[in-house]
Amino acid sequence: MATNDWQALLAEDGPIASVISGFQVRPQQQEMMQAVSEAIETNGSVVIEAGTGVGKTFAYLLPAFLSGGKIIVSTGSKTLQDQLFLKDLPLVKKALKSNTQVALLKGRANYLCKHRMRLVQMEARFKDKASVSHLRKIDDWAFVTESGDVGELTTVPRDSEVWPSVTSTTDNCLGAECADYQECHVVQARRNAQEADIVVVNHHLFFADLALKEEGFGELLPSANAVILDEAHQLPEIASTFFSDVLSSRQLQEFSRDTKAECLESASDMSDLRDLLSKLEKVVLDLRLAMDKPGLREPWYKIRDKAPIQRELQNLIDVMDELLGQLQVASERSKGLQACYERLFIQRQRLQNFQEPKPETVQWYETYTRSFSLISTPLEIAEPFRKQLTAYPCAWVLTSATLAVGQSFDHFTQRIGLEEPKTLLLDSPFDYWNNALLYAPPDMPEPQQHDFIPRLVEEAIPVIEAAKGRTFILFTSYRALNQAAELLKSEIEYPILVQGDTSQAEMIKQFKELGNAVLLGTSTFWEGVDVRGDALSCVIIDKFPFASPGDPVLEARIKSIREQGGNPFGEYQLPQAVIAMKQGVGRLIRDEQDTGVLMICDPRLRTKSYGRTFLESLPRVPRTSKQEVVGRFFTKLEA
Repeated sequence: MATNDWQALLAEDGPIASVISGFQVRPQQQEMMQAVSEAIETNGSVVIEAGTGVGKTFAYLLPAFLSGGKIIVSTGSKTLQDQLFLKDLPLVKKALKSNTQVALLKGRANYLCKHRMRLVQMEARFKDKASVSHLRKIDDWAFVTESGDVGELTTVPRDSEVWPSVTSTTDNCLGAECADYQECHVVQARRNAQEADIVVVNHHLFFADLALKEEGFGELLPSANAVILDEAHQLPEIASTFFSDVLSSRQLQEFSRDTKAECLESASDMSDLRDLLSKLEKVVLDLRLAMDKPGLREPWYKIRDKAPIQRELQNLIDVMDELLGQLQVASERSKGLQACYERLFIQRQRLQNFQEPKPETVQWYETYTRSFSLISTPLEIAEPFRKQLTAYPCAWVLTSATLAVGQSFDHFTQRIGLEEPKTLLLDSPFDYWNNALLYAPPDMPEPQQHDFIPRLVEEAIPVIEAAKGRTFILFTSYRALNQAAELLKSEIEYPILVQGDTSQAEMIKQFKELGNAVLLGTSTFWEGVDVRGDALSCVIIDKFPFASPGDPVLEARIKSIREQGGNPFGEYQLPQAVIAMKQGVGRLIRDEQDTGVLMICDPRLRTKSYGRTFLESLPRVPRTSKQEVVGRFFTKLEA
């Protein structure tokens, strides 16, 4: 298609304008659309940073619809996945008068499992009123749902303890051996995806399958003409998670519970097996107790040689080995018990691999109140990701509002193993210079000083007053957030919303409805939150979002880079922080009519040479260190 033809699709009188009220032509959007089209036509790879307001969704969906091939679109979360499928795809389909088939595919845990539903009802596992009520509602819904997508049933909270018992995982799914296989909701969703031209997935499903080959999504890739990865800045961390090996106490306890249910149905006479399962549950709890307090995220080497850890690990190994022997015998009685045996075999192998790690991996553990996880994470995911790109030589389009550091994509492309892709850096079409102001308060203490948060609150109060509330304050830690919340409560009259008091969705809803609130949030509010209009007129950021140096994976990566003669700060820590900062800054201006003040309280913006790297990566806006300029900015807006 010629350049003029592509531009016509997003012109004032084009098909998209006919279905979107107030549509405006954006040259950046047209440029991105053409780059995506060229990548699809040539089976190429392109990395695109599209600033806020470019409209990247339509810029990649239009070429996807017109390509005539099979396209897989992956988004950063299930929420964005649903928005894409339920809102954006239908708009484009209507605009183009297209008969293109589209499908939505989620991970198996998002679909009701008929087999596990029957086991739960037979076992009568739940005793408390709330869970019994939830199970009854799920049972009623099971008779009427066509998709089995648990998102349909809004009357049962997504965090209800019933859901994991009536959905499946790769560990407990019986696959083609299941009696319900032909009517399985997961199987049906996959069939729909295989028949569709455009399939919408999310990054967790995408990488779960690439890493584990067990989610059933990989069968779509060989036939794909293009893979479009939106919110691509999340890919390195999500890929790192899914290329990790994990053995958790929850996995072992769920295995025990499921195996007991299968025994009830097919091996009620094997009392020794049931006793061993109870012993496994106790050993798992004993190992958790040996790990000390909850909330730890530490390198494994710190505790692996302690006597209590060694003792409880050996106890776990012994009981797992004994269970394997018993289940091997019992597995002949039913497909369910056969699956339990295979499941335990895999978990035993994970424990073995954890104790005998591969090179270039880091072993670490995480503790919760009553549970733990043992994780082995690769230090780099570039090689495994590159293998996937090579294995599926289709077009690859990776896009986000935050991929570049300054003008360079090197940090991102090197992390995911992309070799010499085409790159495109598109600025936001919004008028930041006239609609926004960057305020850096003078004489702030260093972030590690004990008086940093009190000073931040002191400096923020006049800005909040000038903004008449309508402020996000974004923190890099819960400790700082909670300290600031206590200080603010007695100093301002505006409503204060603090992360943790309610769900994120409810907080955003309240913030918009109140119209003058001050919201305090941490990492989850730095990205994916969209508040347009007057409700949000100020974003305050406490400090540069450098990752915690105590994180075991970061610690190992820093050590590895240093051992190879590199500079961990310049090569890894700084670029990561810049990309995270861009996400936080992106909360302020979400629409061409939006205006507001960005306040960055970290003095290193001025005092450190790398402060310029942050500034060069942000939209071009006027800057000030004078509070009165902030006041005049808001006064001018009201005039």
